[in-house]
Amino acid sequence: MPFARISLHRGKSPEYLQALSEGLHDALVESFEVPKTDRFQAFDQHAVGELIFDPHYLGGPRSHDFVLIAITAGRPRSVETKQLFYRDLVERLGRATGLSAEDVMVVITTTASDEWSFGGGRGN
Repeated sequence: MPFARISLHRGKSPEYLQALSEGLHDALVESFEVPKTDRFQAFDQHAVGELIFDPHYLGGPRSHDFVLIAITAGRPRSVETKQLFYRDLVERLGRATGLSAEDVMVVITTTASDEWSFGGGRGN
């Protein structure tokens, strides 16, 4: 039951955003143990100066195409599962959009299932 917030600079085409969405979702399904119908994403597009990142910290170089993907997940995954997901994700996004692997940053936060309500005022 992950929720993904995808932050990037403003100006990408709807097709590019769709390719990001599909690549992320497919990697979550294939490598992060997420059901196919479990897709919840939000895009945050920022003007220049509103998305601040170091171009060389623990990687890089990063470009103006930098994408930050913040995933809130229900249950924790193993280190191996997360590593597989990271690799799968950057490969898929690279093929679909031309995005450099160095321009993809992922942050995963886990929560308890009772901290989710999928609608109707019902807890999970």
